[in-house]
Amino acid sequence: MNLKTVLTKETISLHLKGTTKEEIINELLDILVKADKIKDRKAALDAIMDREQKMSTGMKHGIAIPHGKSNTVQDLVACIGVSDNPVDFDSLDHEPCRIFIMTLSPVEKTGPHLQFLAEVSLLFKSAEKREEILSAKNEEDVLKILTE
Repeated sequence: MNLKTVLTKETISLHLKGTTKEEIINELLDILVKADKIKDRKAALDAIMDREQKMSTGMKHGIAIPHGKSNTVQDLVACIGVSDNPVDFDSLDHEPCRIFIMTLSPVEKTGPHLQFLAEVSLLFKSAEKREEILSAKNEEDVLKILTE
């Protein structure tokens, strides 16, 4: 999967304001709604929160990947948000998060969803990449860092 096909400048936000998991998830959904990637915000929120209740999507190294499956999307959609302040996301390493990658995919399509999660996970194993994202000046920089 090529992240360039999923992410655009419109699906990246560098200064999330939320201070809780729920606020961050809502901000990320707003990005997808504004970019015209999802039509039914409530159904998308339900899918993300349902997955979040099963197990937190807070990973390690300050990264969270809230995701879900919903019939509100035809194809995989994703966005990335960076918070200026760390947010508690019930992470595996108990550290707060600053980088958030949200993805929604159709219920019946498993491949792209798993591919995307695997690619993003690999990408963010690099401390250097994480630091580059945190210090990016604009959306174009983030896109470049992720797709190099």
